[in-house]
Amino acid sequence: MTDIRELLDLGREFRAAGDPSSAARFLARAASHAPTDRTVLTELALAHFQSAALGKAEDVLRDLVELDPSDGYTRLLLGRTLSRRSRHAEALPQLRLAAALTRDPEVEAELSRVERRVTTDRSARPLSP
Repeated sequence: MTDIRELLDLGREFRAAGDPSSAARFLARAASHAPTDRTVLTELALAHFQSAALGKAEDVLRDLVELDPSDGYTRLLLGRTLSRRSRHAEALPQLRLAAALTRDPEVEAELSRVERRVTTDRSARPLSP
């Protein structure tokens, strides 16, 4: 099966059914046939994120940022992925851009949560000798 639309639809169905790992398999095949299709890549990144394949999600999201640096949703997903990997300081610039691009109160709330986490992480570190 190499019909990209069919692979995309199957991936979406598996994600909707709560099986993001299976979804990722179909979406990865679709992405191999359409490596710059932002819809396919976004669905693939979501499937990876939802199945906790965070390294794969990050890779796909970085590709998406290269394709469209002004996509606030992609920036949000990348920030959330980095945060979920406990890389809060790296997540902040992505979340700040997402907040500026989307003006969405929920994105602002996510940004505030990660900012607090970075502050907490820094204050929890022992002082250098």
